[in-house]
Amino acid sequence: MSIPAFGVGTFRLQGQVVIDSVRNALDVGYRAIDTAQIYENEAEVGQAIAESGVAREDLFVTTKIWVPNYGRGKLVPSLKDSLAKLRTDYVDLTLIHWPAPGNGVSVDEYMTALADAKAQGLTRQIGISNFPIAETQAAIAAVGKDQIATNQIELSPYLQNAKLTAFLKEQGIQVTSYMTLAYGKVLKDPVIGQIAQRHNATPAQVTLAWALQLGYAVIPSSTKRENLASNLLAQQLRLTDDDMAQIAALERNGREVSPEGLAAAWD
Repeated sequence: MSIPAFGVGTFRLQGQVVIDSVRNALDVGYRAIDTAQIYENEAEVGQAIAESGVAREDLFVTTKIWVPNYGRGKLVPSLKDSLAKLRTDYVDLTLIHWPAPGNGVSVDEYMTALADAKAQGLTRQIGISNFPIAETQAAIAAVGKDQIATNQIELSPYLQNAKLTAFLKEQGIQVTSYMTLAYGKVLKDPVIGQIAQRHNATPAQVTLAWALQLGYAVIPSSTKRENLASNLLAQQLRLTDDDMAQIAALERNGREVSPEGLAAAWD
């Protein structure tokens, strides 16, 4: 895996809340941090990293380019602005946040601009986020599949994306799962609850372990230090084939996020 299997997300966290979350995450052992231009928290994430005492080379920092910055002349300057906020000379991974088919910028144009950012040393790796199969194929046509480190997609026991994940595996593109806990909905699921009980684990640990066992990277977020520490323990949890089959049966196409104008047609 060219990207860390476990990181901390910062979606919807701002101000002192995100500073504390990132600082606590780094303190309990996280070394991968996921942010985005649209989260409007890059400066706070940068502050938390700077104050953590953890060496930059020990961290894996991901950000995502937002839609108005997709144009050839805008992407690199916007990434340089992100780097200034993050207080770093480079990020480890930069993603196109959404395909945004109605944006007037082609997949070829923004992927080529993203590859240019990599060539300039602004980002070590590049990738995509929320891309269905057709748009992923267009991204591959633009820069080659070996250039695409990951496709970060909404993925949970309630939304398992079988067609897309099978295609990505076939292409050798890493899957990063976000919203793995479906806004906390799966934590109340009786099946997940029973599996957690059997393993003396939390429902969150079971859900994250399920995604990890399928080979996905995960980036759960939390504002609570104890939850951040507890989530990390999912890496030590091994689910049985029966557990995995029971979770597979929870599929219900339960998509939580699909903004109009940003999302392309889902598979």
